[in-house]
Amino acid sequence: MIKAVIFDIDNTLYSYDNAHARAFPELLLYAKEELGIPEDEFREEYSREFAAVRAMLGEAAALHNRLIRIQRILEKRGLPLTPHVLRMNELYWNILISAMEPSPHAEETVRALKKAGIRIGSGTDMTARIQFQKLERLGILDAFDFLVSSEEAGADKPAPEMFALCAEKAGVLPEECLFVGDSRKKDVLGALNAGMHAAWYCPEGEKAGKTEAPIPKEVTEGRAYMIRDLSEILRLIRE
Repeated sequence: MIKAVIFDIDNTLYSYDNAHARAFPELLLYAKEELGIPEDEFREEYSREFAAVRAMLGEAAALHNRLIRIQRILEKRGLPLTPHVLRMNELYWNILISAMEPSPHAEETVRALKKAGIRIGSGTDMTARIQFQKLERLGILDAFDFLVSSEEAGADKPAPEMFALCAEKAGVLPEECLFVGDSRKKDVLGALNAGMHAAWYCPEGEKAGKTEAPIPKEVTEGRAYMIRDLSEILRLIRE
């Protein structure tokens, strides 16, 4: 029996890709107009610093800190950090959060689960503050009983620490948890390996250009499902 549903946030409860597509061009424009960095150069350096931070820190929450990437770009160019580092970081996140639109049936599904007495949580990569802001923007923060960020767990998904802490905060056994997310590797396999049920959220269907490896059948043991709409979670719970 499922007693807790744990949601990934980015590209699950809303489209991060769409919101990022609104925010990142504004960051490029700021770099060009305020710092004289051509857009293609800033884009390339931003990607390079992302890779450099990953090589240095591994799959840690700080990997997602945009401020660190911006800081490193300006430092290497010998540009002033103040006021640009803070302004650029705030510019990116303010626009991204403002541009967020909930996934279809996200709020009604969360609230229906809550009404049914299901514990509601989130297991999410990223720093906690930003993820709380996202849930608040989506209008569903009040429905959540707990949140586990990779900042708190000490590692990104699919690290077992993330899923263990989710089950602990839910106050139920792992096999009584359903984890919902868009990544087969991070969300689905991570949850299955932790003894949870898992729902792979893929609105476009399995043939939608996803490049991640398929889930081995011997791992799923009837505990993994694909859903194209978040409202399908309610059916899974009933069944």
